[in-house]
Amino acid sequence: MINSKLPHVSTTIFTVMSDLAREHGAINLSQGFPSFSTDDHLKSLIKNAITNDHNQYAPMQGLLSIRVSLSNLIHNCYGAIYRPDD
Repeated sequence: MINSKLPHVSTTIFTVMSDLAREHGAINLSQGFPSFSTDDHLKSLIKNAITNDHNQYAPMQGLLSIRVSLSNLIHNCYGAIYRPDD
């Protein structure tokens, strides 16, 4: 049995919206419910990330390494220069 770290959290907005969609026969746009299985390679990458404690949201401004890559891509494609550090 897993003990909840959030034992006093009430029903989430996702549960409320999903229940309302079901009740009214509406399309549920509150969260994704894919009709296909997750790719095994992606599952492996996710398992590895969680095992190595990479399980938090990225910083609001994004990861610097990704900002650098995007800055380089934009420069190479469009000649525009963006400073990924600020």
